[in-house]
Amino acid sequence: MSIHRVLKTSTAVVALLFCSFAGNAAPPSRPLLQVTAYTINADIDPAVARLTATVQVTFTALEDVSTAAFELNNGLRVTKITDATGATLQSDRNPTTSTVNVAMTAPIAKGTSTTLNFEYTGTLNGADTSPVEGIKLAAIADPITMLLYPGRWFPVSGLYTQRFTAEMHIRVPKGETVIASGATNHPVAPPTSSVPTIHATAHMTPRRAGGGVGTRTSKPVTTAKADAPPPAPAAPTSSTNMEEFDFSWQKPGFPGTVIAGKFLPAIRSSGARNVSIYVIEKHKTGAAEYAAIAARQQEFFTTTFGEPQSSTLNIVEMPEDAVAASWAPEIAAIAGNRIGNANSSRLLSNTIAHQWWGSEVSPYTLNDAWITNGMSRYAELMFLEDASGKTAFQNAVTDVSAGALAYDTAPLSTLGRVDPYSPQFQSETLEKGAMVFHMLRYQMGDEKFPAFLRGLLSQFAGKGVRSSDVETVAAAQSGLNLTPFFAQWIDGTGAPAFTSKFTVYRLGGNKGFRTIGSISQDLDLFRMPVDLRIETEGKTENKRIDVSGTDSRYTVETFGRPRRIIIDPEHWVLKSTPDLAVRVAVLKGQQLVAQGDLIGALAEYQRALDANKNSSLATYRIAEVFFTQRNYQSAANSYRDSLRGDNDPKWTEVWSHIGLGRVFDLTGQRDRAVNEYRLAVQTNDNTQGAINEARALLQKPYMRERSSE
Repeated sequence: MSIHRVLKTSTAVVALLFCSFAGNAAPPSRPLLQVTAYTINADIDPAVARLTATVQVTFTALEDVSTAAFELNNGLRVTKITDATGATLQSDRNPTTSTVNVAMTAPIAKGTSTTLNFEYTGTLNGADTSPVEGIKLAAIADPITMLLYPGRWFPVSGLYTQRFTAEMHIRVPKGETVIASGATNHPVAPPTSSVPTIHATAHMTPRRAGGGVGTRTSKPVTTAKADAPPPAPAAPTSSTNMEEFDFSWQKPGFPGTVIAGKFLPAIRSSGARNVSIYVIEKHKTGAAEYAAIAARQQEFFTTTFGEPQSSTLNIVEMPEDAVAASWAPEIAAIAGNRIGNANSSRLLSNTIAHQWWGSEVSPYTLNDAWITNGMSRYAELMFLEDASGKTAFQNAVTDVSAGALAYDTAPLSTLGRVDPYSPQFQSETLEKGAMVFHMLRYQMGDEKFPAFLRGLLSQFAGKGVRSSDVETVAAAQSGLNLTPFFAQWIDGTGAPAFTSKFTVYRLGGNKGFRTIGSISQDLDLFRMPVDLRIETEGKTENKRIDVSGTDSRYTVETFGRPRRIIIDPEHWVLKSTPDLAVRVAVLKGQQLVAQGDLIGALAEYQRALDANKNSSLATYRIAEVFFTQRNYQSAANSYRDSLRGDNDPKWTEVWSHIGLGRVFDLTGQRDRAVNEYRLAVQTNDNTQGAINEARALLQKPYMRERSSE
């Protein structure tokens, strides 16, 4: 797999992690109601990509409500809405915001709870009707149907902020398996009346400990007839060929995801029977090892954070053309082409981490989204540190730092005003949020930091958590005054650009040297400890300096003469550096490539070269754009520029050789291509499978994939 493909996909991964909060670009208004419970009866028919459902929604009015608004996928047409008395209610659709506005027969007083019943049907076969433009979040198809909570396949209010319980009865064609949160233990008795099943009264069944795969009940099902004929040419599935899976999740949370398909029987890792993986035949290779990786990650997070809401974890395959991953209680859903891919380990760990940071605790409002998004990202890095060591961890922190500064123009505490699907919202809540926790760990220490995380999860289990709650718990666990810290990183913007000036004095009596210097930076209100590494002709010394304001003095005595002083050598503090400026510009360029804006991407890469004319990373990315445009001569020139550059990061060397080899293959110069592939193998750098790719290309010339034509 090429680095271009990997990093293009990584942008999609970031997109997925924020599809939780995706919607229209308007800032969220104050919610008027709080949804507390759903009872969902749904028929899924892959033959015609049709969903038919009846949903009972229980909610509480937060203000006096005369019109109740719910988000619902534009592909679904409401046929009837009734209130708790059975009276039919009028509604109107706003396709721009994917909302249904329901006019109540009488205003609902603040604090009053009531129930509405929705009946609807429609075709879900792609991203055209998605609440998030261009992203497939709900699609009914063969062999996999995917109904993700952010796809709004049922009426939604307060996406990922309003916690609810759910009882679901999902009917699919025989031979398919349904995965959702909280499987029940006993089958539902078949209805005895001729009323369509979707109108039948739900029968509560006890929840099995560690559920996930619904109890199946074979029975005739009468599918409600739609007013318009289905657009697909195939005939609908016969009602006698349907069977039901039942789920009940009674801990308030976000159990709104359903995935159904022609899955193989559950594959489990030996020694971790609570972790299962569901895949179709195409992706069974490597599934067992992927389940084993998931089991190790689940064990690490359980040790670090405490027990999750459920010990059961189902890894479930999603279609390859959907988002890269998604989560729900007991579920980590991963795109099929990622399952079994060793390079997707970080994607998997991030998704699993949401069982704690997202499922167990959730953001109180979108202004608090940095807590769960950021900590899921940092949990991913914590597992990377445990599994791959300190160097891999620090390299990842550098990449996260670039993302944190890419769009740092609004405080984290005000991001509820920003389009939740914008690059700014994504970059800040995910990357800067992760860096906030990284810096908290630095200030608190490795012993107190895990205790702080467990304390936060314990105090706010099953609840929404605010930024102020994080500060309160962190201060209590650490005994530190963290007011300046949160003022800078949560309520402020920007990062310090450190410089150091120092003078060295020789001490008499052969006692060594005294260094007197100062750390300067450009944020007047900044206050935080920062490490110094003093490299001498002898032993290296380390000292922690309290940096306050724009200029902070320090004195260090060493036996050997100081040769160099490094500020924050372990990358604990988010800071602005020339190297990071290059990475920020490259990151923005990658995001523009993912959006199809190649001209804009080239402009960002040029900004990176303006900051560092020898940047191998920037010239490599430029080569990728030219290669995509089939401008092979310019691509070859840029790959050579990358090889002549600063070799940072190191993987640019091996992948530039591979890129040149592909250019030569496509221009009929096989001998030159083989030479480049051999040079790639000689680097002994297998980053993202580079050597494996080079060896494969030595055996068979490169050809462009038809999908990229």
